[in-house]
Amino acid sequence: MAIDPIKHEMPTQEPLVRAHNFDEVALGYDEETALAEASRCLNCVNKPCVQGCPVNVRIPEFIAKIKEKDYEGAYQVINSTSSLPAVCGRVCPQENQCEGKCTLGIKFQPVGIGRLERFVADYHNANSTAAPVVPESNGHKVAVVGSGPSGLTCAGDLAKKGYKVSVFEALHTAGGVLVYGIPEFRLPKAIVAKEVETLKALGVDVETNVVIGKTLTIDELFEMGYEAVFVGSGAGLPNFMHIPGEEFKGVYSANEFLTRSNLMKAFRDNPETPIMKGGKVAIVGGGNVAMDAARTALRLGAEHVYVVYRRSMEELPARKEEVEHAIEEGIDFQLLNNPVEILGYNNPEDPRDPKNGFVTGIKCIKMELGEPDEKGRRRPMPVEGSEFTLDVDAVVMSIGTSPNPLIKDTTPGLEINNRGGIIVNEDGLTSRANVYAGGDAVTGAATVISAMGAGKVAAKAIDEYLSSK
Repeated sequence: MAIDPIKHEMPTQEPLVRAHNFDEVALGYDEETALAEASRCLNCVNKPCVQGCPVNVRIPEFIAKIKEKDYEGAYQVINSTSSLPAVCGRVCPQENQCEGKCTLGIKFQPVGIGRLERFVADYHNANSTAAPVVPESNGHKVAVVGSGPSGLTCAGDLAKKGYKVSVFEALHTAGGVLVYGIPEFRLPKAIVAKEVETLKALGVDVETNVVIGKTLTIDELFEMGYEAVFVGSGAGLPNFMHIPGEEFKGVYSANEFLTRSNLMKAFRDNPETPIMKGGKVAIVGGGNVAMDAARTALRLGAEHVYVVYRRSMEELPARKEEVEHAIEEGIDFQLLNNPVEILGYNNPEDPRDPKNGFVTGIKCIKMELGEPDEKGRRRPMPVEGSEFTLDVDAVVMSIGTSPNPLIKDTTPGLEINNRGGIIVNEDGLTSRANVYAGGDAVTGAATVISAMGAGKVAAKAIDEYLSSK
């Protein structure tokens, strides 16, 4: 049978409809489409797609189960190495990982691995009523700091081996960046809650509103009987450009902007945690978070949304799919431009004027690409005399985040690099005995799946250490 050279399209909401709601954009494969896409898999002997997956999902095996219409069997194959199948099927950059290694992709479009993973996970969540089997306790206790993808993965892997795991989350809802950072239209919060409940059913304790470094320190966790600690606290400290005007009202970090909308439900009428809605909004940056912020601003009622990015479309770091969705929805990409000042309203004659301090615009300068930098990307250089102003009512800075220094400052002997990340060895072990770390707390802001991979590495090392005691 001839192989279809083209990956089956993911059905989506119409752009002009979805731009005004928070419902999931991608609608998922139906059974017929999933079977057709699964039939494109060559079931390679050397399985390069598995090598491209940070959590080593046994991809040809789960796709083979789909071909047999054994969808629950396919889920169990995925779940044997991944604690978050429904999440990964939605937000992983498969094009740069498993699908990027797909043999079929050498000549044709690669197999839609992520789309098939989502189909399998959604089938399981909709049809399975069986509770996970709780393994026999091995008598060891491990604490996990943070309930983001690295923490949940580490917790899940250890729980499956019989460890008593407690996850400590600073916010009031478990999920970390999965709930505060990724919008509902890309990752429904019910999906994250379902994954967390599955871990709880395995025996994992999840304690929210516990800020490690304030409520408890890592040293105190050891005093409570935990034999190892995994730090997956993420990178929640936003970066700014340090240009004039960043203090004006209406300037947000993407972290704050998305948290207010995603976690605090600021999109509702009369929310307890307000956010600026409507008007014109400029998003500074070109990564996935910038796309999330831009598309969220649109759904909050913005009449016009700009993405201001200092390089060209070719260098834009966001996923191609997210950029395409943003363009379809009407986001205005102001490429090869860089902000130099945020403008605001000030009435020195009447400091009580309620308009004082509000954003009125953003001054930018045009850029051109010069020689490659140390990462191989052409360096953006300002074009003299090319300044111009965009009239906007709000600015969202999406130029990256750094790890919060709280754990570093309250954990003696924990070594940190010059970017604020925790220093670890190849097993995720820090400079402190029995303290491991992974994900954004180590690398700075990165992908969900890379954080999950770090959680798996640390879980394996913790198990090897504690099981040898």
